[in-house]
Amino acid sequence: MNQVSAAAIPADADATPAVPETLHLMVENVHCAGCIKRIEGTLATTPGVVASRVNLSTKRLRVDWLPGLTTPDAIAETVTDLGFPARPFDPTTLEDGGEAEDRRLLKAMAVAGFAAANVMLLSVSVWSGHFSGMGIATRDLFHWVSALIALPAVVYAGMPFFASAARALANRALNMDVPISLAVILAAGMSLQQTMKSAEHAYFDASVTLLFFLLIGRYLDRRARTKARSAATRLLGLRAATAMVVGADGKQRAVATADLEPGMVLAVAAGERLAADGVIATGRTEIDTSLVTGESLPHSAQPDDAVYAGTLNLTAPVEVRITAAGEDTLLAEIVRLMEAAEQGRAKYVKLADRAARIYAPVVHILAGGTLIGWWLATGDWERSLLTAVAVLIITCPCALGLAVPAVQVVASGRLLQRGVLLKAADGLERLAQADHVVFDKTGTLTLGEPALVNGTDIPPEALHLAAALAAHSRHPLARALVKAAATDAPSVALQDIKEMPGCGLSAMAGSRPLRLGSPAWCDAAPAADAAGPAGPEFWLKAGDDAPVRFVFADRLRDDARATVERIKALGLTVELLSGDREDVVRAVAADLGIDDWRAQCPPDAKVQRLKELADQGRHVLMVGDGLNDAPALASGHASLSPASAADISQTAADMVFQGRSLAPVAEAIIVARAATRHVKQNFALALIYNIIAVPVAVAGLVTPLVAAVAMSSSSILVTLNALRLKLVK
Repeated sequence: MNQVSAAAIPADADATPAVPETLHLMVENVHCAGCIKRIEGTLATTPGVVASRVNLSTKRLRVDWLPGLTTPDAIAETVTDLGFPARPFDPTTLEDGGEAEDRRLLKAMAVAGFAAANVMLLSVSVWSGHFSGMGIATRDLFHWVSALIALPAVVYAGMPFFASAARALANRALNMDVPISLAVILAAGMSLQQTMKSAEHAYFDASVTLLFFLLIGRYLDRRARTKARSAATRLLGLRAATAMVVGADGKQRAVATADLEPGMVLAVAAGERLAADGVIATGRTEIDTSLVTGESLPHSAQPDDAVYAGTLNLTAPVEVRITAAGEDTLLAEIVRLMEAAEQGRAKYVKLADRAARIYAPVVHILAGGTLIGWWLATGDWERSLLTAVAVLIITCPCALGLAVPAVQVVASGRLLQRGVLLKAADGLERLAQADHVVFDKTGTLTLGEPALVNGTDIPPEALHLAAALAAHSRHPLARALVKAAATDAPSVALQDIKEMPGCGLSAMAGSRPLRLGSPAWCDAAPAADAAGPAGPEFWLKAGDDAPVRFVFADRLRDDARATVERIKALGLTVELLSGDREDVVRAVAADLGIDDWRAQCPPDAKVQRLKELADQGRHVLMVGDGLNDAPALASGHASLSPASAADISQTAADMVFQGRSLAPVAEAIIVARAATRHVKQNFALALIYNIIAVPVAVAGLVTPLVAAVAMSSSSILVTLNALRLKLVK
């Protein structure tokens, strides 16, 4: 299907094609699974809309629609009328808007924190003055100073909640921000009224303290969503903006990537990324295919070999005949796989969200019933309203809202000390549920760095000659060869150095010809007939001497086997998926004690395997590093990636671990399980608090100030329980 913009489709289209067209919109104010359900449910009943799907991470709404029955403008207007402003999808605008919203939340949090600290100090002074004989004039002064600090802070810091509540009410709906806004506004308004009456109590501290705690949770959630949604958009950065097309007259012209079509011929220089899928028409080169295979070694490409958009041409210019462009390329398919996987993750419902479904209506009914009941019983509207405000405050979800973020902060701090960076808000909860671990090989179980393994069997002179020649190539095996040579090796003077793409290097050492590269280039026996270890190889042919073989291997991480055994001891099963050759993968699996393994797995095969495991009821932890692992990382129930991974893979992963050790993977599982236990304990504490506090508040036995203290105490209790996570062994 073709992506279209709202401006590109005429409103009076009267033809209805057999195949629907696709519209991509960016929607605002989407915060939870309830928002998604509301949008998709409304569009499901809209004439002309075949299907719709909202991605919470990218805020992209995809709509399949039939021209003649509806228009893009009508679809956008329908979504906007629901309270979710819609416009043509633009990843750049999305990123800029997300950063601006993060800054606004930080500023609001800072204002609320400053106000809460100062107003709380004044409240403590008033409270202590109640027992020490503070004069009425002094008390009133403290209340007015509190008002001057709190009221502007409430107006500014409360805007994220007030705006959300207003949108919900405008659309005849309720969310958690409605009772929060009511409690804050009523507490501030009653406090101002009490201060104007020179009453004994004011409750400004309740308003700003409540806002401060809730803004912490809102900001943490926003940051996690920002990290998640950038994965697919950053992967699109691998797609070239323009490409050089060779015309029928042989001349080259620049063409926008969006205008490329199958059959065109691209001129791709060394060091450029391919703009479309195709086959080599002329030339020989080496292609960095890590996007597809995950392997660090480049692949030789010659006429009629398939190449893919996003891969990097390394050594020589070639011409490529396009077979697929735009949304039909393999790179676009990887992006679609990632977005589909992220959508599944975005709909994951945390414990706090499940509790929030019934929170708002229950609190409103409870507070409204308290107000009516006390007014009917006493006829005193002021006392009735104060009691209702106390109920709203004491039931405000600070402890509920902190149950997850408090544990997340402590757990992420502990993991950071172990070299693990937590990126997803619900990553710990999902990791704790993992019962099956899928490892990538190259760069994950191994270091992703080829190393010479038969150096002791090679004569020093041959090693020095090969290293001198290899120093003139960017090939990964050539760099490994240079690294393996002794640093104090004698210098070798070379002349007439040439590199033949797909073959190797040639040079003259005085009158002695040298060749370094493939077996055929060096007149050597095929690898299958060569003695010694197996693996990627270079050969050196020096004059009339017999060819010398250099064998390389990607070394395992030092603690890879110990980590795999530890993970098994935790009760998880382990599997290996790799894009590498079968013999290499079999050897690694045997060395690590992994019985279940698969070789030559492209990105879609890895995603399909994870889907099969999920259909079997398994919760898969995916650990990988290559660009080809990004869709699988996004598809896994949870995911980790090493810090040496490609940027896009780190973005797709829930956690990133540092260093050359694999042990942080097992450490993350242990911490995640402990964190989930503490989250459940926090919810239990919040529940016990409400069971005790709510009846007391409804009975009118607490003032709004006492309710605020009780509410803050429950938050402190939840935080202290979260800090216990540091003591877990």
